[in-house]
Amino acid sequence: MVKKQIKVMVVDDSALVRKVMTEVLTSDPEIKVIAQANDPIFAMEKMKKEMPDVITLDVEMPRMDGITFLKKIMAENPLPVVICSSLTSSNASTTVEAIRAGAVEIITKPQMGVKGFIKESAIQIIDAIKAAAQAKVKRKSKPLVVKEKLNADSMLAKLPKSYRSKAMTETTQKIIAIGASTGGTQALRKVLSAMPKISPGIVIVQHMPEKFTTSFAQHLNEISQMEVREAKHGDKLLDGLVLLAPGGKHMILKRSGAVYHVDVLEGPLVSRHRPSVDVMFRSVARYAGSNAVACLMTGMGDDGADGLKEILDTGGCTFAQDEESCVVFGMPKEAWKRGGAQALVALDDIPQTLLNEIARIR
Repeated sequence: MVKKQIKVMVVDDSALVRKVMTEVLTSDPEIKVIAQANDPIFAMEKMKKEMPDVITLDVEMPRMDGITFLKKIMAENPLPVVICSSLTSSNASTTVEAIRAGAVEIITKPQMGVKGFIKESAIQIIDAIKAAAQAKVKRKSKPLVVKEKLNADSMLAKLPKSYRSKAMTETTQKIIAIGASTGGTQALRKVLSAMPKISPGIVIVQHMPEKFTTSFAQHLNEISQMEVREAKHGDKLLDGLVLLAPGGKHMILKRSGAVYHVDVLEGPLVSRHRPSVDVMFRSVARYAGSNAVACLMTGMGDDGADGLKEILDTGGCTFAQDEESCVVFGMPKEAWKRGGAQALVALDDIPQTLLNEIARIR
């Protein structure tokens, strides 16, 4: 039986971006670009003839801006929208607004060298479209040959089976670790807005391109009682503080004596991502172990599934978001299948579950 193709509409005022994006997407037999439009007005006309499964949408366009169009889509006929935005600070702030409006993924494009950048990022772009196609949006809301898929071993040596973290004997500080991807921006807003000011330090990997994590961290800081900021190399992880891994860099938890801190590092894509949840989770298993509570949330693929199991194996508490409340039940499903999650928890219950499990650590 032939697999149904994902129908995509590319909306961008740049003819070059439309052309190259179409070439990249149609190189995967599971994707079909059914239309291109240079602004939302033309896009709406084309949508009357054939409705796409996914829309890639630029933010700044003539006649109607991308945010206005996104809000109109989510109010009238919700479908997955992937924002395709330039790597600029001003656009990063606008992209956070797009996330609030219901966008499910972000693709970056530079102001210069667009053609080469898009072609080099082909696999990540195709993965973003496939993740978006699986997303559950609500009213408001033959594969490419790729390089070997790297795991966390490329950044941090695998823990031996007999390994047990010494964290409990060296520090009493408790920490929380969270990983998320597609749909995670909205899920993290809900979780962090419910966490009390005096909570254990939290480290988060949310799959998001560079430049955008700074604005996203600032937005989370505005809605959370905890202090939220984009992590910098050497930052100490203190109670009441949330450190978000910067886009394009891996974040590793470490410990000096009784004090936790993070390293922010360059490195290869791990599980096709940088930052990678698996890399961060493995470091949590190594340096926090039974002092950690970890949760893997909504997202496509399996990044974080093995790392969650490693935290469990070193004495930590682990759980994953349940299928009903996930935008994409991919990463949590894999964690559950591989025995890394002790329970599946609804999004609304995650904050209290984190606090309950932290309270059980002695």
